[in-house]
Amino acid sequence: MYSALPPMTRPLERRPGFYPQPNNWTCGPFALKHALVALGHGVDAKDIQLTAKSTWGAGTDEIQLARAARSFDCDLMLERRRDPDEARKLLVKYLREQTPVLLCVDQWSHWITVVRHADRRFVVIDSELDPVLNILTWPQLRNRWRYHDKAYDATNPPVLYDLMAVQPRSRTTVKADFSVDRVKFLRRPENHALALHWDEYLEDLLEVCTPQSTRITEALSMGEFLRRHQELLVSRVVYWHGEIEREAILRILRNLRFVSETYDLVIPASATRRAVADLAILLTLWVVASRGVDEMYGDGPSVSVPTKPARGTRKPTRARTSRRAVVRRAAARASKVTRRRAR
Repeated sequence: MYSALPPMTRPLERRPGFYPQPNNWTCGPFALKHALVALGHGVDAKDIQLTAKSTWGAGTDEIQLARAARSFDCDLMLERRRDPDEARKLLVKYLREQTPVLLCVDQWSHWITVVRHADRRFVVIDSELDPVLNILTWPQLRNRWRYHDKAYDATNPPVLYDLMAVQPRSRTTVKADFSVDRVKFLRRPENHALALHWDEYLEDLLEVCTPQSTRITEALSMGEFLRRHQELLVSRVVYWHGEIEREAILRILRNLRFVSETYDLVIPASATRRAVADLAILLTLWVVASRGVDEMYGDGPSVSVPTKPARGTRKPTRARTSRRAVVRRAAARASKVTRRRAR
């Protein structure tokens, strides 16, 4: 919302996932970004900031956020209550419909996103904290939410509870189920990378999977799909690369399964072969990006004809032999030994 402090020198980073805001005045774009992620839309906070025209002196108000939401095919439904019980019932009503809600808290100075209510607790995404995913009880949320309108009456200010529900304009079947257990899982230190790259996982899965629907007669959950094809994917990627651990690939597959189950994404039986190919390519790209790979089949489309070295010169050798070549040679030697013994 508003900050009297000058902007920080660190710019607003362009990256996906759940991470704290880099300064003290972009809470509005981050809150809307988190709401859109809950609706299955990976949007960069920088794009929301530019659309809303947020500034370090004034932050982002509800009018600016509504304009930004419309550019991403959503509407902000503004609701106001004076009674805390009525405000809580209205908030729970939207959350039961899996509609994320923006709340302006801390005396109208900070925006947060509420995405789930379960077991008398609320799942809140607060970009000022690290980790940003948090679980609050109703008294904790109520104390931050209520606003004393001293501009209306300085001696006896009325208490207001304002919320803005992020309502998609078109019917969407991709909505996140950020349960309390899932949030606790994401808050673990070992799952920091998953939370940080959440949007990337979601965007890739939306190309591989489809939302659960009654029109799909035969569908496989990601858990069932991996039960059938995980060993094939892992073993082949490990074999062809040669220097990647199985556990590293299994961790990526577990992350994909966790995100797909959060959004209830499935794989139609008719698209199983394509899904195997897509996941194999994704895993290979990740392995190459994180572990690297030796040069293969030359370094470009044009291939020069090798010339015969002059007499007396040594033939140049490669700096190192790839793991893949070592595996092939070892397999060939083992095959020769087996044939000799058979004779």
